[in-house]
Amino acid sequence: MADDLPDLRDLIARYPASWLGALALAPWEITARAAALVAERIAGLDGTYRVTDGIAIHAQAIVEAGATVKPPAIIGPGCFVAAGAYLRGGCWLEADCIVGPGAELKSAFLFAGAAAAHFNFVGDSILGANVNLEAGAIIANHRNEAPDRPILLRLGGRLVETGTRKFGALVGNGARIGANAVIAPGAVIERHTIVPRLGLIDQGG
Repeated sequence: MADDLPDLRDLIARYPASWLGALALAPWEITARAAALVAERIAGLDGTYRVTDGIAIHAQAIVEAGATVKPPAIIGPGCFVAAGAYLRGGCWLEADCIVGPGAELKSAFLFAGAAAAHFNFVGDSILGANVNLEAGAIIANHRNEAPDRPILLRLGGRLVETGTRKFGALVGNGARIGANAVIAPGAVIERHTIVPRLGLIDQGG
């Protein structure tokens, strides 16, 4: 994985210095082990988080009544999780993230300022800082047309075998995903990319 770190640094500047980078695991290994990794991370959090039944919520975060947050999960400072949001499978929201009504995160890791604000699905993915998903945008994590084929990923001009059948996307800092766009499994979205509304990104992985 060390050889891939410069590529990830190009996508998500804080990734190598973050606790995720310190794991020295490939991104698809992180999402596959999300529940265990997030649970381990909770054990080391400071007193600014209140931890109840495997869910850690920062004192400066807001989780509205009617949101469903399944453990383990970490919701960082300044984050907002709306009524009707659904988090499962091990999720980490760094800071100032938004998960809006009808949005679902599954084994997802969001760096600061990332937002899935309205009726989104983000599965087995890592989103960089200030990524924004408009209403209805989807990051799919499984290929119905090839359910038994491990997902491939293009990283740094190389085709990488993930060995997993569930992985969504690596989304670079500042990317904007338009309303009702679909990101197919195994995508790498460069920094500041703008995906048009109703767009499809399928890199064939």
